[in-house]
Amino acid sequence: MKKIRNETQKALIACPECDLLHAAPELDSGDIGRCCRCDAILFRHQLNGLNRPLAFAATGLIFFFLANLFPILIFEMNGNMQVNRLIDGAVEFLDSSYWMLGILVLISSALAPLLVLLFLIGILLPLKLGVTPLWPETQIRMLEHVRPWAMAEIFVLGIMVAFVKLGDFAEVNIGLSMIAFMCMVAATVMAYISLDQDILWERLALVRGQKR
Repeated sequence: MKKIRNETQKALIACPECDLLHAAPELDSGDIGRCCRCDAILFRHQLNGLNRPLAFAATGLIFFFLANLFPILIFEMNGNMQVNRLIDGAVEFLDSSYWMLGILVLISSALAPLLVLLFLIGILLPLKLGVTPLWPETQIRMLEHVRPWAMAEIFVLGIMVAFVKLGDFAEVNIGLSMIAFMCMVAATVMAYISLDQDILWERLALVRGQKR
């Protein structure tokens, strides 16, 4: 969604599909704006556009720490048992000649998802408390840069494939970390989906105005 202003400083919204300009109306929570030419969605005014993503992000952070406390997969073969934790795969790659792959796995499965959650909480929690976040523009910019690297859901799919393949010649059990990790992925996705960036910028401007 692109917002511009005309000569009278009235906010306009450009359709992302056909570029038709629309006047930006006042919206209530839950309203959806559509293009009058091609019916494309122009904007969604999310319900509780800041409270819900904050709650989801805080929940995701709790599940992230739980995912690192317990085993993610448990292998048992010929009486031998091996327990793997979340970052064990990245550590194995780092210790071998595939250290570049290990860095990529570590970033996409652990560091980037953690940073996304921390940035969301670092922006939304101060606004909830009526305080200006530290370097809000920088945090929002970093959030947009880090989010494409947070591929935890791809990591989950990889684990499920390994679970099926290894089950042919060994007994494989899912640990508590796997459940917590999947809950973290779901909470992170819901936090980003429910975030209303228009409300975010409006609340930021309001908080800054109150500090003057």
